[in-house]
Amino acid sequence: MKRLLLPLLALASTPALAQTIAITGGKVVIGDGSAPIDSGTVVVSNGRIVAAGSNVAIPSGAQRIDATGKWVTPGIVAGFSRIGLAGVDAVDESNDTSAKSSPFSAALDIALAVSPDVEAISVNRAAGVTRAVVSPDTSNAIFAGQGAVIDTGADPSPITRAKAFQFVEFGESGARRAGGSRPALFATFRNALAEARDYQAGHLREDSLLKRADAAALVPVVTGAQKLVVHAESAADILAVLSLKRDYPALALVLVGVTEGWRVAPQIATSGVPVIASAVNDLPAAFDQIAATQSNVGRMKAAGVTVAIGMIDDDDTRQAMHGTQYAGNLVALTRVPGATGLDWNDAFAAITSKPAQVIGMGNEIGSLQPGRHGDVVIWDGDPLEVTSGVDAVWIDGVRQSLETRQTRLRARYAHPQEGNLPKAYDR
Repeated sequence: MKRLLLPLLALASTPALAQTIAITGGKVVIGDGSAPIDSGTVVVSNGRIVAAGSNVAIPSGAQRIDATGKWVTPGIVAGFSRIGLAGVDAVDESNDTSAKSSPFSAALDIALAVSPDVEAISVNRAAGVTRAVVSPDTSNAIFAGQGAVIDTGADPSPITRAKAFQFVEFGESGARRAGGSRPALFATFRNALAEARDYQAGHLREDSLLKRADAAALVPVVTGAQKLVVHAESAADILAVLSLKRDYPALALVLVGVTEGWRVAPQIATSGVPVIASAVNDLPAAFDQIAATQSNVGRMKAAGVTVAIGMIDDDDTRQAMHGTQYAGNLVALTRVPGATGLDWNDAFAAITSKPAQVIGMGNEIGSLQPGRHGDVVIWDGDPLEVTSGVDAVWIDGVRQSLETRQTRLRARYAHPQEGNLPKAYDR
C-alpha cells in the first residue's frame, strides 16, 4: 500500500505545467501606469510574459483564449499583508503572524509559516490577487522578523522570495514595545544596528541586548542588502525615520502606513524612500493619525513620491483583495471637489507594478512587461469597479481554480432538497 501511495502523493504535489497561451481581443492593461490597450493580445510561454499589447505575433500552436469585451491585466500584488499566516486570527494554534513569547525577533523568518491551505489564499486568488508581500507582526520587540513575497497559486510552494525584507515598528506601537517612549525606541533601534555591526565584525559582546541570531539577521539591513520596511504613521515619525539615512546611508528604507505622509510629501520625495500607504485612512484612529485624509496618496504622488497601496492593520490576514476597491476609491476622488486622487492608470499601477517595484521585484512581477512572471487575470469589467468579477487567473502561466469554500457552500445550498442535504463538512 505504501509503495502505491507515495507516487500518488508526489503526483498530487506537482504543479500543473505552464502552456503557451495567447489571450486575444481584450482591453489589455500592462500595469506600468500606461493607458489600457483596446483589442490587445497577451502571450505567455514557459510561465513568463512574452509580449503584451497591440499587433502581437501569436506563436504557432499557442492555446488561444478569446477575451473580447473583457479586461486583461497583470495579477494584483498585495503591497502589504499577512495573508497565509493565519487560518483563524483569534485561534493561536492557527495564527503565526507574531511570536508573542519568543526570545527572538529579527531572526524570525515567516517563509517557514506561510500556508497555501489557508482559506484566505484561495479567496484572494479568486479575486485576482496573484502575489502578496507578507510581513510578520511585532509582539514584544520593535523588530518583527523577515517577510516574504508569495504567490497565491494552488500548489504547495507559495514562496516567491524569502527574506525579502525586515519589518520594524516605529511610532506609537514601536514606542510601546521599546519601553514606552520614542526616545527609547530610537535608542533601541540604534543599539540593534550597532550590535549587528559588532556581529559582522566578529566581536559581539556577551552583554549584548540582541540574541546572536537576531544580530546576524540585521547584518543585511545594516549593509543595505535587505530592505527595511518601517511602519510609521505621523508626519513627525516619518521625518524621524528619514533622518536615520544620515547616520545609516546604506539603509534600504521603505515606509508603510504613512497616514500623514501628505504633510511631509516633499521631504519623502527628496529622500527617494518609497511608500506602501494605507489608501483610505480618513479618520483620526490614533494619535499618530490625527491628520488622516483620503487625499493622502494623491498628494504624495503629486509631490513625486513612489506610492504603492498596502493593507497594514486593515484586515491584513484576509482582505488583500480590497486593494482594487481602494484603488477605485482613489480614482473617484479625482471627481470630488477639493480632493486629490489618482487617475485610473496610476491607481492600477499602485496595486500591481508599484508594490513590486517598492519591494525590489519590479523586474519579476506586477506587470505584463516581457520577462515577468506569467500572472494574468481576465475580468468581466473594469477591475477597479466593485461590480466587476474575475473570469480567469493564471499564475506563472498555469491556469488556477477559482473555487473557494464560499463557492462550494453556495453550490451546496443554492437549491436544497428536503431529505437530500449533504453532510455539512463533506468537501
